[in-house]
Amino acid sequence: MTRQRTFLFLIPLLAIAGFSVWLIAGDRNSSSSKQLNIPANAKIETAIFAGGCFWCMEPPFEKQAGVIAAESGYTGGHKKNPTYEEVSHTDTGHVEAVRVTFDANQIAYSDLLEIFWRNIDPTDRYGQFVDQGSSYTSAIFVANDAQREQATASKQQLAESGRFEKEIVTPIQDASTFYLAEDYHQDYYKKNPLRYSFYRRMSGRDEFIDAAWGDDRNYHPKTKAAAAASTDSADAGSRYSRPSETVLRDKLTDLQYRVTQQDATEPPFKNTYWDNKQAGIYVDFVSGEPLFSSKDKFKSGTGWPSFTRPLVRDNVVEHTDYKLILPRTEVRSKHGNSHLGHVFSDGPEPNGLRYCLNSAALRFIPADELEGQGYAEFAESP
Repeated sequence: MTRQRTFLFLIPLLAIAGFSVWLIAGDRNSSSSKQLNIPANAKIETAIFAGGCFWCMEPPFEKQAGVIAAESGYTGGHKKNPTYEEVSHTDTGHVEAVRVTFDANQIAYSDLLEIFWRNIDPTDRYGQFVDQGSSYTSAIFVANDAQREQATASKQQLAESGRFEKEIVTPIQDASTFYLAEDYHQDYYKKNPLRYSFYRRMSGRDEFIDAAWGDDRNYHPKTKAAAAASTDSADAGSRYSRPSETVLRDKLTDLQYRVTQQDATEPPFKNTYWDNKQAGIYVDFVSGEPLFSSKDKFKSGTGWPSFTRPLVRDNVVEHTDYKLILPRTEVRSKHGNSHLGHVFSDGPEPNGLRYCLNSAALRFIPADELEGQGYAEFAESP
């Protein structure tokens, strides 16, 4: 089933929900020429993955440190310079895929494989989720022997893990010419967040991934940047923890308790840190684990403290939140299990992310107090 047919099927549901047909209409006039900001001394490599709808495969890669870009396109077939209509409706042999450009000094190909498996159904040989048909099948396209060896080992490891009862059928194939998709497909989740969110929710992808992976869904690569910023995981586990319920009730104000323990949201502009411009770091008020740095804070205009990335990636856990009509990505602390806020894909460069947080879940530590409060390792971060 192509997305066009999928949308036709969903129109009655949209009408029931009070949405207009414009929600699902395509926009071929959107411009999307990606600028690749390549760091100095970067070791640039590419990886190509097919996981069904390429709209849904760009975000999980682009939000990773070390990934320079994820571009939508077509590959694996015989038709030169195919169009979306040709790939969707004729026998071109191509599949929708994403080409990931990454800095191998910052993130490994093996990490990209882990992310890939966590975003597809590797047991479906006929398509992916609501999109069925040859152009939506999954595949790993390898550029060399090293990638083939790692992909084969990763697939075997997944098969032996017992996570899926059915056979892992995602093929590993030699990479061929990758044709960039039309501009309006690039960064679709950023340009059309409402349309994208509705499509993704109705596709069944997130429900499947949550059921298959649970808390293991959000894989955090052990990049060099992360290693430099994070403390030893075993030490962190003993240093930061969630207090007992009795202690929490005594320690937290009513607002802090409702936000961190009951997933409430504080009022915009009427909170402590939305306009804080001091240098320092933000830690979980409950556990004390370091979460975000002032150097990654920006003025979002939302009335809540907003950041482009976590200070310590391992301390931030993400879950899909279905409390509203459209799904959102909830952000929680790893050790304190505190509700922090949500992350959105409408942020600034370099990664386009906006971590929108509740001040009530945070404690700010000024840069000149980091050493005295036991956070000396982050003294250079702010």
